[in-house]
Amino acid sequence: MITPAFAQGAAAAGGAEIALQVVPFVLIFVIMYFLILRPQQKRVKDHQALIKNVRRDDTIVTTGGLIGRVTKVQDEASEIEVEIAPNVRVRVVRAMISEVRVKGGPVKAA
Repeated sequence: MITPAFAQGAAAAGGAEIALQVVPFVLIFVIMYFLILRPQQKRVKDHQALIKNVRRDDTIVTTGGLIGRVTKVQDEASEIEVEIAPNVRVRVVRAMISEVRVKGGPVKAA
């Protein structure tokens, strides 16, 4: 038969085992944070800076693959105007810009 003293000792040891079982999960979360989440946050921050700094005469590439020259930018608007061929202008949502290939000249005061 098991005495009450042995039963109480087994319960105390079980608490330490649970703590040791949780440690690998914590380590996996920390590793995933540094390998996946943190670099993704940096990419998002860089993309937002790229979108914010788009100026007239920049050559851009959209996520759909269109390459064009920016003809009109309004700071408060979420859209820009892009010329994709001579006399063919389209409006593009700023978030759909994937890269800026060639930086344009300084913006002239109106």
